[in-house]
This record gives sequence, structure tokens and C-alpha cells, in this order.
Amino acid sequence: MKIRVGQGFDVHPFCENKILKLGGVEVEYPFGLRGHSDGDVLLHAIADAILGAVGLQDIGHHFPPDIEETLGLDSKIILTTVRDELLKDNWSICNIDSTIICEKPKIAPYRDKMSDCIAQCLGIASEQVQVKATTTEKLGFTGRGEGIAALATCLVMKE
Repeated sequence: MKIRVGQGFDVHPFCENKILKLGGVEVEYPFGLRGHSDGDVLLHAIADAILGAVGLQDIGHHFPPDIEETLGLDSKIILTTVRDELLKDNWSICNIDSTIICEKPKIAPYRDKMSDCIAQCLGIASEQVQVKATTTEKLGFTGRGEGIAALATCLVMKE
């Protein structure tokens, strides 16, 4: 049996006139995240963690930010595509642990919906997906309310 771990990190600044999506869920907030796709930092960090665990380069390699086809792309499509790549080589996800880093919005009301959405995209149980949140105590760009960051770790195995 092979066991591997991968990590992912993403960050996007806030912007006006865009819906905020985190973990595949629309979050009520006056700003969205600027990005070539929908800017979902949590799904991007998770996708990178999975890709890293199985040695398939990073999200930018698979979804280049400079091509028209990925403009405004729903990050749930990114995650399901990454899942398909994982399954091609018979890897399975043991668990995902993730952290959203921001002062606002509050993540707790959306946490379970995010875990469920991520699990559904990956074809795993919600119990295998942990979504947490923290602040930076008003330090740095997230503390100043300029954007959101996310970290993710993924454990995979192949028999």
C-alpha cells in the first residue's frame, strides 16, 4: 500500500460586483474574490493538495490562468476534474483537512455545507472533509480585510 500527503495554498483579493464562493458554496458578503476562475480559494487549495499528493503538478498547470476556457470557471469543475485524474491511477482520498484564513465573513454558518459540497465533488463522505477557519488577529492582508487565504492537506492511498 502507498500512502502520500499533499498540501495546497491559495489566496485571492476581494473585489466588487462578484459573488463570494468558498468551498463551492455562495457566502453572503458584499465582496467576492478576484480570480481568473470564480476565485474559490478553498477549492483551489484542496485541488492543489490532491494534485501534490499524487504528483500531478499544480492547479495552474491543469487550469492555466491565461486561457479563455478557464475564465470564470466554477471551481467545482476544477475539483471534479482533479478527482477524475486521481481515480485514473487508482488513488483514493483518506481525508482532507483545510483552513480558511480571514477576518470576515464568518465561516461557521457555512462550514457543514462546504464540507458536504467538497465531499460530493470528490465522491467521498463528508466526515472525510474538515473545514476550519481562523483569523490573523487583524495582521497582514487578511487581517486588513483585503482578501482570503486557504490551506489544505490531503492524505491519499493506493493499494
